[in-house]
Amino acid sequence: MKHFVKAISIIFIGAIIFSLLASFLTLPTGVLHTEVSLSQPWLAFITALFGPIIGGAVAFFGHALTDYTTIQSFWWSWVIANALFGILLGLATQRIRLFDGVLTLRKLVLFNIWQLIANIIAWSIIAPLGDMMIYGENRDKVFQQGFIATGADFIAIAIFGSLAIWAYNRYWINRAK
Repeated sequence: MKHFVKAISIIFIGAIIFSLLASFLTLPTGVLHTEVSLSQPWLAFITALFGPIIGGAVAFFGHALTDYTTIQSFWWSWVIANALFGILLGLATQRIRLFDGVLTLRKLVLFNIWQLIANIIAWSIIAPLGDMMIYGENRDKVFQQGFIATGADFIAIAIFGSLAIWAYNRYWINRAK
């Protein structure tokens, strides 16, 4: 029961921070409804720390909350794609074991390769196909949005997500030793 309460608390707080970052700290990309946000590096960090289930839940509820507070509706294809991104990245980061032992350049490179793969699957495949199947959106528009989101999120996570993982590892992991 103690672990369940802890997990729910992490999901709740993580989703709120995700939503705040996605709502207030964004830069336009020039493509309609596609922004660069610090919410994805936050999600990558939370997912690396707590794994695929918490990462997927934070992404799902954080994205849904952002949609509801900004457009008063849910864009389910992107909510689901974000949850899938959290799950995929969580599985990869568990395998890489980012927080076991020394954080090496090899681990950070592997993390960024896997986050690129997860970004491609979520934003360049799942989200556009979902937009077309659920909402009947124009193919060219949704794939353009997906490709831009993939690149923007990859760069944001490569910089800010990697920096957060490095800082956490340097401060908390090394301090524990």
